[in-house]
Amino acid sequence: MNKGVNLYVVVPCYNEEAVLHETSKRMLELFGKMKSEELINEKSRIVFVDDGSKDKTWTIIDELTKEHKEIAGIKLARNAGHQNALLGGLMTVKDDCDCAISIDADLQDDINVIPDMIKKFKDGYDVVYGVRNKRETDTFFKRTTAVGFYRIMEMMGVNIVFNHADYRLMSRRALEGLSQFPERNLFLRGMVPLVGYRSDCVYYDRNERFAGESKYPLKKMISFAFDGITSFSISPIRVISAFGAIVCVIAVIMAIYALVQKIMGHTDAGWASLMMSIWFIGGVQLLSVGLIGEYIGKLYKEVKRRPRYIIEAYVNEQEAGKDV
Repeated sequence: MNKGVNLYVVVPCYNEEAVLHETSKRMLELFGKMKSEELINEKSRIVFVDDGSKDKTWTIIDELTKEHKEIAGIKLARNAGHQNALLGGLMTVKDDCDCAISIDADLQDDINVIPDMIKKFKDGYDVVYGVRNKRETDTFFKRTTAVGFYRIMEMMGVNIVFNHADYRLMSRRALEGLSQFPERNLFLRGMVPLVGYRSDCVYYDRNERFAGESKYPLKKMISFAFDGITSFSISPIRVISAFGAIVCVIAVIMAIYALVQKIMGHTDAGWASLMMSIWFIGGVQLLSVGLIGEYIGKLYKEVKRRPRYIIEAYVNEQEAGKDV
């Protein structure tokens, strides 16, 4: 009897019809190899989570569950976003697995390091991060902004693994710990390190996307980065407070200077400098109000306590068509 671990691989999908057949093929081949090496057991599963796709993603997932006992599918009632879909899959399988691995469907993350993750799990690590060796497949802009993002998060005191996305292994007790985080504004790269427990990393070279288009264009990447910063640090508000204090000090100095110049009779027309000052201070104020509004907006979302995701169906070979 296979004494390997009961592994669930959770794969969030949004409009991934172009890659699903190839992804499932490669994952099934890897599962067969790991079973023969007794790294995983027969109960291990590949779980595709359809995040409200508009193409044939769910149709393909449903077909795959009927063709392969190792594949299961979760269908969300609507598009909840990548982080919510990923969390929904992990929370659905946490009671059935010894450990779960999250990975995107586009085959950019190297699935061949999954056996190394499992070996580290067997060595006693509850969390194993998949970390990129380098970012040569990225454009110069994406590479530079990504490095800048990690540096900013580090400066703000956020515990985040450099060059790690959402490719990671978590043990059942680590998943239980993650389930105790009730926030609606999800940034799993920052939340998982807060769970604690023993952790380690495996390193790999990232591949080009097999097919289809990236689900993270520039606009979404900026929004995701901003969510990460504002969800885990109040440093931006503190920066604004410090900047406000500096501006106040400068204003007092300039007022004293203007008064002295007035008394000495050296005052001249200063329309340009006045207009520049007004526009500058006005811009800072609007930016400050906007940033504070972002935090208030997050509080608004949290206090409503709306569900992060709703599962419409969970299908596998035992429970095909089961609604939850």
